Amino acid sequence: MLVRERMSRDPVVLSPDDTLRKARELIKKHGFRRFPVIENGKLVGIITDRDVRQADMSSAVVQERRYVEYILDRIQVRGIMTANPVTVTPDTPIEEAARLILQHKVGGLPVVEDDRLVGIITETDLIRTMIDLLEKEKD
Repeated sequence: MLVRERMSRDPVVLSPDDTLRKARELIKKHGFRRFPVIENGKLVGIITDRDVRQADMSSAVVQERRYVEYILDRIQVRGIMTANPVTVTPDTPIEEAARLILQHKVGGLPVVEDDRLVGIITETDLIRTMIDLLEKEKD
């Protein structure tokens, strides 16, 4: 089985110039835990809900409350994202993607083909795959 068969296509993305506020809004709106970061059509990083929470907490603790709103609009994704994330291609075997997720202790991997983001494969996708396979095995 290949990543292309189980990945989530057309993920919601952010730009390095987007703000912490926008990242927070996307997390709240979509309920996703990670967003690829795209600049000039290329994957340059990934940002997670944890990155956003940590930046949010640090700005709230360091600054007076009246400055938090100001900071939310000033901290950019580029300052808190993980640059050059581990990636896979659509033709990567699903078990290799699972190994990479375990090895690098991440929750998901951007899927890139010809330098273009085409999807994301996450722990959730892998768990769904396992459930599907186990249910087929029962039948």
